[in-house]
Amino acid sequence: MKASAFLYPWDVVGDPDAASRIAGLGVQQVTLASAYHSTRALTPRHPRHRIVTASHAGLLYPADPAHWAGRELRPYGAGDWAPGDAYGAAAAALADAGLEVHTWVVLAHNSRLGAEHPGTSVVNAYGDRYPWAPCIAQPAVRAFLTGLAAEAAARPGALGTELESCGWYGLAHLHAHDKTAGVDLGDAAQYLMSLCFCPACRDGYGKAGADPGELAASVRRALDPVWQGAVPPDTSIDRLIGPELATATLDFRTHTARTLQESAIAAVRTAAPEAFQVLLHADPVAHHCGANAGVDPAHVLSAADGVVVPCAGGPHLLEPFAAQAGGSSVLAANLTIVSGMGGSPSTLAADACRAADSGATELRLYHAGLASDRDLEAVAAALASIA
Repeated sequence: MKASAFLYPWDVVGDPDAASRIAGLGVQQVTLASAYHSTRALTPRHPRHRIVTASHAGLLYPADPAHWAGRELRPYGAGDWAPGDAYGAAAAALADAGLEVHTWVVLAHNSRLGAEHPGTSVVNAYGDRYPWAPCIAQPAVRAFLTGLAAEAAARPGALGTELESCGWYGLAHLHAHDKTAGVDLGDAAQYLMSLCFCPACRDGYGKAGADPGELAASVRRALDPVWQGAVPPDTSIDRLIGPELATATLDFRTHTARTLQESAIAAVRTAAPEAFQVLLHADPVAHHCGANAGVDPAHVLSAADGVVVPCAGGPHLLEPFAAQAGGSSVLAANLTIVSGMGGSPSTLAADACRAADSGATELRLYHAGLASDRDLEAVAAALASIA
């Protein structure tokens, strides 16, 4: 089974041994970040640093001014954590080591965009803005995201791309000093706290048959007992706001996400060479938000070449995609290999076999740059055993 390791350019640039070390794991591919959100990352083997702080979402290569000319929203360049064409330098080193390189593009997750253009952000039913979450119903945001997908995905020499956060982002966010876990929201309340009430979304709800004012009031009423701890976390969305509002809301949001995904995929294919592979990081539960966008499996597999599915909690999320997959569809099981982040590299071989039984055709290993030497040794042993 083909395996790919996630990497950041700063894992490779400045470390002459990085590319050969990754090739030595037994992976055939690297999924290399070309546009990424803000992060603070460990680099346990780099000869020059141990911590890299990317203070804002940015491009890890030089933007093409002509591509962005006349656009209302534009991406930000990286700072000194990825100077110049850091992506290009890392990609060249990895290709020289015999590895296929695919781009890793983060789309609707951008705190700096929300800080500098607050009107672009998701607004919850209480009027609170989520600056990390661009609202994908807004035309300017959609134009920005499709433009970003096209440029960041089709980097020179790349054979494919993986689009992360290609859909709705919501409340959940790995934010610095996050303090939002004091109440166990559960899946349904998490969804209600992720609904957007910006003007574009209010208009969309109205066209879907839901009065936006009534919907916002219903959300607030439904959440009142949640804040008191009086609602079980497994309560359904239908029970909280009623089936009619739940259906109208999901219809609008699903259509909005689908059309964005179709536009992003089309933009990438227009910019990329023939046979360029396009995958989406995806969750088969349509109302889920975040890095793994909620999708309809049949639809996304008709539009993209495949999906990357989170499997850290087991392979069950693969099964709805496997039921809809054609013979050429890529179903990549994303497994965490960093022990300090809850991963289990020692069970990688068994986890990979379970994923294959559930329909996986490839593996994604998160994340070779963050893992310890011991973790990487376990990965190499596991991949050798299943080769």
